[in-house]
Amino acid sequence: MAVANVVQAVTMALRQELARDKSVVLLGEDIGLNGGVFRATDGLQKEFGAERVIDTPLAELGIIGASIGMAVNGMRPVAEIQFSGFVYSAFDQLLSHAGRIRMRSRGRYSCPMVVRMPYGAGIRALELHCESGEAIFAHTPGIKMVVPSNPYDTKGLLAAAIRDPDPVIFYEPMRIYRAIKQDIPEEEYIVPIGKANVVQQGDDLTLIAWGAMLKTCQDAIAKLNNKYSVELIDLRTINPYDAGTIINSVKKTGRCVIAHEAIRTAGFAAELIAAINEKALLSLEAPVVRVTSPDVPVPFAKLEAYFLPDMARVIKGIEKVMGF
Repeated sequence: MAVANVVQAVTMALRQELARDKSVVLLGEDIGLNGGVFRATDGLQKEFGAERVIDTPLAELGIIGASIGMAVNGMRPVAEIQFSGFVYSAFDQLLSHAGRIRMRSRGRYSCPMVVRMPYGAGIRALELHCESGEAIFAHTPGIKMVVPSNPYDTKGLLAAAIRDPDPVIFYEPMRIYRAIKQDIPEEEYIVPIGKANVVQQGDDLTLIAWGAMLKTCQDAIAKLNNKYSVELIDLRTINPYDAGTIINSVKKTGRCVIAHEAIRTAGFAAELIAAINEKALLSLEAPVVRVTSPDVPVPFAKLEAYFLPDMARVIKGIEKVMGF
């Protein structure tokens, strides 16, 4: 076992997959000599060579386009976008090509690539460094969307993403990059894409979160000090998501709160609420409540605390549902 934070878990997974499969290559801005802006690829170029850990120009469109070409031709590229807000210039490549190659070729080709992106606010960075755009990618057919919340899942989900035959967006929550440490196995393991994790069992209310918001929800539950029996679900994968686990939980508890860092309108909570209404409406004792950021761009540092959903807002959402 190794004690690791999220960044170290990323490095472990990348090293494991580079050693396991020679078709795996890494590419991105400053990922080689400098080890990446968060040092997630530190030492990997020295270990595996500049032909497999590739420093690219500052051109996200080129990084993604080159990755698609590599993937279609039998390689397994892992592209790093320094911050998730920088990916939009390459969105046409992801939407029009990476996500459609399997369908366009009627299964003759697939696109086994991973796009790693730090995301989320709470680190006092500038605008376009702190986006939470998981719903955008969830609405893109052919692309899988993964958001880990802890070091163990980070290593296992990233390994699963690299081995997947289709393109995967791998969102890494910056706010908890070095805030959480866990004992994680040094040997190979995977965490399946598409399977949620029931972090704790409960009977009164289902609380759903992913990424950095899971820690916020755990803090809220601790603050409530067993006032309610809360079932906490870490979604882990946005697309495909584990509808069965969510529906079964809501049928058991009858109440639900969904917390995410992204803005409210058309956030992924809306899709989950639609699924709950379609499949568990008669089990609900109260309307589902969303705890989200407001519908504005991520503000500068002085206003960040007002923007992000915090423990108090999660507790307020829980009390609203329980008091209905």
